[in-house]
Amino acid sequence: MTSSHAETHNSGVKGLVFNIQRYSIHDGPGIRTTVFLKGCPLECKWCSNPESINPSPELMARESQCDGCGKCVEPCMHHAIELHDDHVHIDRSKCDLCLKCAEACPKGAIELSGKYMSVAEALEECSKDEIFYQNSGGGVTLSGGEPLYQPEFTLNLLQACKERALNTAIDTSGFANWKAIEKMLPYIDLVLYDIKHLDPEMHSSATGVSNEVILDNLQKIIESSKTRIWIRIPVIPNFNDSETYIERLAETLVGMPAEKISLLGYHEWGKSKYLSLGREYPLNGCVPLTEEKLGSLKNIMQSRGLQVTIGY
Repeated sequence: MTSSHAETHNSGVKGLVFNIQRYSIHDGPGIRTTVFLKGCPLECKWCSNPESINPSPELMARESQCDGCGKCVEPCMHHAIELHDDHVHIDRSKCDLCLKCAEACPKGAIELSGKYMSVAEALEECSKDEIFYQNSGGGVTLSGGEPLYQPEFTLNLLQACKERALNTAIDTSGFANWKAIEKMLPYIDLVLYDIKHLDPEMHSSATGVSNEVILDNLQKIIESSKTRIWIRIPVIPNFNDSETYIERLAETLVGMPAEKISLLGYHEWGKSKYLSLGREYPLNGCVPLTEEKLGSLKNIMQSRGLQVTIGY
């Protein structure tokens, strides 16, 4: 790598990270390290990482780990924590994230979601698994939340990864300024691109934003021919799971240079996290799709000549 290239990124830039998951096999090819960045402009009702939406650090109180001892209550100088029926209740409007409650909790039931890290710190974590990347064809994936929501940090971390000759991927909704994406493309080997719905109004009803920018950016990425593309489709009951819609989606995807199209069936894995954040789960009562239903939708898409998988 040339010295001029090595000077293109600022390793002092900091990003808000809520998790770094090692040995990941669901976020691109091979064994990968996935860096989850906090903050997302979308509020998808089925989000399995609700702690990723808020662009600021926040407390998570995991009821499953709490034994109701109450040791977290007294250290809180702002009286933001109360114990009712052996369950912790946090008044987040009073909380200043001093973390004295977390320090006092013997079970680790209270924790801070979101840690500011420099590019160098994040790269150091990712580099620990270089040997696994080399042997498996893996690398580093930036996810979220929405990694494009922190464009400066994401760009700099991608550049730093490429200086180490690490394979890079980005998992994105595509809802971002095109100029920011364009700057990143030379440093991205693979884009995992979410398509939630083709209809702007339906998209807005479930995510809070329209999809015009998302679809426009996808077309621009395709036209750039600078990176590989995998398409990911979260399949949500009564939202985008009808055969009529899937047929329309398949027609849209035919001819698109996507190496892989994945149907990701709705699940409730993130439900307990909403409780930990003091939020109500938006899709209470929603039932996951059966394997037969997903298989039927897959068959519709494959009948159009598309390469489709169920799951990652």
